[in-house]
Amino acid sequence: MKPFALTPEMTSAGGTFYPTGHVFALFADDAAAQAAGDALQLQGRSDIAHATPQAVLQHVVRPLGDADTPLPSVGAEGVIVRRIADLASQGSHALLLPAGDDDSPESLAQALAPLDAQAAFYYRRLVIEELIPAPVP
Repeated sequence: MKPFALTPEMTSAGGTFYPTGHVFALFADDAAAQAAGDALQLQGRSDIAHATPQAVLQHVVRPLGDADTPLPSVGAEGVIVRRIADLASQGSHALLLPAGDDDSPESLAQALAPLDAQAAFYYRRLVIEELIPAPVP
């Protein structure tokens, strides 16, 4: 796995984190993220990037800024970035991996579910699929 590095292709025109064609998954800690990355690589997935909580907060969450203040965002990006921020501030690590041409939201969810992902989002063109839903309070 390589370290996560935010590139311009990973953001929307407004600067919000939006890595089209990728899955962003969060795990409880470094060990869980490393184990998930290893398992994903054994499944044949490559080009996986690992983000520490600090990297997530600095490069994924920070670009949101006050983009949807005072009015709420029309899309789900703001809500998703806030969920990512909550998990990262609790110490969650993240993996960013490209989705393959044959991947569907269902196949990606099935690949991540046994790896104990806390949250996972598939960024498609104009749609963000929530692969691991938030627990109901």
